[in-house]
Amino acid sequence: MPTQPSEQTPQPSRDSRRLRAVAESFGVDPARYDRARPRYPDALVQAVTAAAPGPDLLDVGIGTGIAARQFRAAGCRVLGVEIDPRMAGFARRAGLAVEVAAFEDWDPAGRTFDAVVSAQTWHWVDPVAGPARAAEVLRPGGRLAVFWNVEQPPSALAEAFAEVYRRLLPDSPAARRWGSGGRDGYRLLCAGAADGIRASGAFEEPEQWRFGWERTYTRDEWLDQIPTTGAHTRLSPTGLRAVLAGIGAAVDRAGGAFTLRCSTLVVTAVRAGRPTGA
Repeated sequence: MPTQPSEQTPQPSRDSRRLRAVAESFGVDPARYDRARPRYPDALVQAVTAAAPGPDLLDVGIGTGIAARQFRAAGCRVLGVEIDPRMAGFARRAGLAVEVAAFEDWDPAGRTFDAVVSAQTWHWVDPVAGPARAAEVLRPGGRLAVFWNVEQPPSALAEAFAEVYRRLLPDSPAARRWGSGGRDGYRLLCAGAADGIRASGAFEEPEQWRFGWERTYTRDEWLDQIPTTGAHTRLSPTGLRAVLAGIGAAVDRAGGAFTLRCSTLVVTAVRAGRPTGA
């Protein structure tokens, strides 16, 4: 049976503090990030809002507000928490309320929410402290939903991408990502997220949802998003140019455009306890 969360939120681990520097690197070019990063399926937004007991939503790692704007359009009242002030500034210019802090350190000041979501960022949150903090700010019956877009280019192109990274960045996550078709790492992320939610003792059993979709990319559109991803945000200009040249050549050989098959993977759980009036 789920239990109530501890009154003391666990402190972030040393590994989370080490990863924080990487998480803070995404704000180098917020406009590019917002322009180039993909959106999320409308079906996902509808599923989360339908399953939450009300419209008050907290977006952890709101970034530039890509997912938050979709939830706002669906009728949610959104507050964002974001570690990078550059990303937070971009989201605020889009009319979103954002507070700058790491989620583990953020002070909710007694506020509670019907849903806590995290789009493409939960792996930067401490796996112990994160679910405990989410439980602290969720109303009984509220929902935590964390999700990632998993991209699957045609297999021959994925292998060509992997070869570029094996040659230029052999120890990088990108080399492993495309070498495995991009799926294995996300399965581990989902499993880790579910384990952390269970360990908090504050949620019902986690569920996993999947939403499939497709998008066609031109060469230039694909190259535009590469500098916004974690394997590239801290590369030297020379290193980044080499990667872009290699990936661009691979897309050119594939005809200059390709259709990307995508899955948005969701780990979600309901906060223990019955909502007021239920």
